[in-house]
Amino acid sequence: MTIKDTPEEWEIRSTETPFVGNKTSVRTDEVVMPGGAVVRRDYQVHPGSVAVLALDDEDRVLLIKQYRHPVRHKLWEIPAGLLDVPGENPLHAAQRELYEEAHVKAEDWRVLTDVYTTAGGCDEAVRIFLARGLSEAEGQRFEVEDEEADMEHARVPVEDLVRAVLAGDVHNNCLVVGVLSLAAARAAAALDTLRPAEAPWPARPFEA
Repeated sequence: MTIKDTPEEWEIRSTETPFVGNKTSVRTDEVVMPGGAVVRRDYQVHPGSVAVLALDDEDRVLLIKQYRHPVRHKLWEIPAGLLDVPGENPLHAAQRELYEEAHVKAEDWRVLTDVYTTAGGCDEAVRIFLARGLSEAEGQRFEVEDEEADMEHARVPVEDLVRAVLAGDVHNNCLVVGVLSLAAARAAAALDTLRPAEAPWPARPFEA
């Protein structure tokens, strides 16, 4: 058996969008089940995101700490952001986020993993990159506002982050998935076989 997710779309009898927000919306579909029943499914429509696990020469991961109002927590996270432009190249978006949130650039980029964050209630797809060969970006720092104006920064050893994940001390989806994916790739001696930075991404197709 090949373990691989497969695209499929069941019949939709009707659809409506009862809420449209600044970046996301809520959609309601009437979906035909395999037995013929028609059921209602509400879900958030999301443009997609990128995240960057930036690893420095001392084997430390670049982290930011940011207030997240829905969960009423300040969370340690890796740099991340929305794919604001339809069809935007995710590598370009990731490079932008690393610059804006940390004023850092990277020489080596690979795809670490792709995930659906909450497939039962949201169509958000995230591509998590591994970025190495870090250095300070040129030019002025990006002007931050709102929650980002209160961000903290840190560089934390990978092994400490793995322990923090397993202890339940950090909870951000991209941080958890990224750190454990890095640990798994290392254990399998697979870092050199990670996908190239512009590998196809069916969940969010883009132009190179």
